[in-house]
Amino acid sequence: MEWTADAEARLKEIPFFVRPAARKKIEKFAQEQGTSQITVEVYEAAKKQFG
Repeated sequence: MEWTADAEARLKEIPFFVRPAARKKIEKFAQEQGTSQITVEVYEAAKKQFG
């Protein structure tokens, strides 16, 4: 799964100990949406869904 630089930067705002789980959830969300690239928009949509 490809991440844009901006989306990676947003991911780094998440505490390091939950980052791997958050990455997996966001990537799964993107796959379900039919997207192969994680952009800030996809990141924000996933964040909104998961709280």
